[in-house]
Amino acid sequence: MGRISLTKRKLSVVLAYFLIYFVWGSTYYFIGVALRDIPTFLLGALRFSVAGILLLAICACRGEKVLHPQLIRRSAVSGIVLLFVDMAVIMLAQRYVSSSLVAIVASSTALWIMLLDVTMWEKNFKNLRMVAGMIIGFSGVGMLYIEQLFSDTAVFTHSEYGIMILIGGCISWALGTLYTKYRSSEAEESYAFAGAAWQMIFASIMFWICSLVSGDYIRLSIVSVQASTWLSLVYLIVFGSLLAYTAYVWLLKVRPAFEVATHAYVNPVVAVLIGTCWGHEHVTTLQLAGLIIILISLLLVEWPVKPKST
Repeated sequence: MGRISLTKRKLSVVLAYFLIYFVWGSTYYFIGVALRDIPTFLLGALRFSVAGILLLAICACRGEKVLHPQLIRRSAVSGIVLLFVDMAVIMLAQRYVSSSLVAIVASSTALWIMLLDVTMWEKNFKNLRMVAGMIIGFSGVGMLYIEQLFSDTAVFTHSEYGIMILIGGCISWALGTLYTKYRSSEAEESYAFAGAAWQMIFASIMFWICSLVSGDYIRLSIVSVQASTWLSLVYLIVFGSLLAYTAYVWLLKVRPAFEVATHAYVNPVVAVLIGTCWGHEHVTTLQLAGLIIILISLLLVEWPVKPKST
């Protein structure tokens, strides 16, 4: 029985990493599609309120204590810092730059998590293989970013402010990630899904407030919303939030934060490939070389299939 349980645990970890690596990478493209007809804050409000309520209902049906006061308090902080700030920044940025470039800049999250995770400094920085993997991966990301920055005049015009805002969002995501990991006790691992539901609900509340203040709801014309926009919204709710985000929150309970952060290097690869194939975005030889370097860097990082021993 112990071996079967261990195998199920490994499979769960592998599946969770697949979701945050590849599904999250695809969401950058679908966010760009959805933003064609739905205003920024309203998109976040719709996405996270529907996903949060659905997940909370599922958790309640499973018998989880969804109204635990401590869980709700901590989820409120995580939802605002981790989800609202970062996703608002990403969606605002995609009004000005391509989904590929946003994903590329967002990959710096992996380094921010490693730098801000003070409790793991001794272990992380003693592991030369891990440090080398992170640095090499970021250099690959830099190759993707630099050429697009200087070859696209529209991107260059908005880069000075847009990239600063994106980096601020990355830092916010890193802080929210570390708060979610370390402010939850071991006993709360079984409440990971309920916590993710509350995080999405609190993030949606902030998005609804911003939508009302900015007048996003007035600018929405339901009759003019294309079918591709609605399908993209459904994809973001089901795959981006219900599956991938809950997988991310669960992984933070069972795996080291810097290891989970490697998704930030894979996401640009997926985003660029989808942007090229579906969005007809141009990818150069230098960018392809950067993608290869990113994939090589992942081989230096401990592959996430071993269950947490502590």
